[in-house]
Amino acid sequence: MKIIKYFTFCIIFLSISGFFHYEATSQNNKKGYPFSHLELPKTQPNDQIINHTGYTLSYNSIYRIANWVAYKLTAEEIFPVVKRNDHFVPDPLLKSESATNSDYKGSGYDKGHLAPAADMCYSYQTMVESFYLSNITPQYPSFNRGIWEKLERQVRQWAIDDKVVYVVTGTVLTKGFSTIGYNRITVPRYFYKVILDYTEPDIKGIGFIIPNEGSHEPLQHYAITIDSVEKVTGIDFFYQLPKDQERTIESKIDLNAWSWSSTSTHNKVHSSSSVQCKGITKTGQRCKNLTLNSNGYCYMHQSQVPGAEPQNNGINNSSNRRTIPVRCSAITKKGTQCSRMTSSPNGKCWQHCGD
Repeated sequence: MKIIKYFTFCIIFLSISGFFHYEATSQNNKKGYPFSHLELPKTQPNDQIINHTGYTLSYNSIYRIANWVAYKLTAEEIFPVVKRNDHFVPDPLLKSESATNSDYKGSGYDKGHLAPAADMCYSYQTMVESFYLSNITPQYPSFNRGIWEKLERQVRQWAIDDKVVYVVTGTVLTKGFSTIGYNRITVPRYFYKVILDYTEPDIKGIGFIIPNEGSHEPLQHYAITIDSVEKVTGIDFFYQLPKDQERTIESKIDLNAWSWSSTSTHNKVHSSSSVQCKGITKTGQRCKNLTLNSNGYCYMHQSQVPGAEPQNNGINNSSNRRTIPVRCSAITKKGTQCSRMTSSPNGKCWQHCGD
């Protein structure tokens, strides 16, 4: 009888303790106290999630690249402790097939990071992990070394400005993509990045979707709400936030709340508040993306702006053609890499839509 009373007492005590712990946690979250891995998007049961020291990734075994990588970046982690090693290796925790270095050899694409090596320079282990091929995607050199690198530098500056930011970077997989190498590694047509500053009093969020191509546009040209990125990707970012707060942060964007020290001023490019894109989709409906572009069209429908000239992917073809021809990066109908040589800026020959 005493034993029964003892266990009953323990159960009641643990229940009460758990209740007060839950209430305390809920109140802390409402006050903006730290969450457990706030950077992680909402996952699905069949997602292949890999946890590394510096970042977490969701791997897509069909496309042989990551859906996303997520990590928290602090001001202290920005300053390098170790040097970049440039040693690309397979991910030892990946259970399915992945890319190899030979898949990229001669493809014309850079091995582009999702979690940048410069964000992982605070320890030897994190630097090594940043070069796992599961964290790498095929990126055009003009993209990887241009607008994408500029965005990576800007995020690091925000980490310094705001002490800590939460970052999710991933790929937008659309129909008509190409592949490279024997393992048929998917070449994304777009990349995205969402950033959350959850430090009071200036809590804010911002998103970007940028085509995998060279661009001379300022970063603000590609800035959109996190909600817009969620609509394109189908991923629920920062879902641990209180719903009202998540709705507020992800549905709005204020470019003036972010510093743009590494880019040109945005006032000439954007209006002060987001509006629904005026563009028309392939189904004949109005685009649902929100945009800050002063012309009222989002990044996907700039070609529909009245009087717009045909786009050249942000590259001046007459002055930026390759001085040394390279092998066309496109894949033929037989599944092999095209054998033609090209001087086109996008790395493709005339038959495969070279510039």
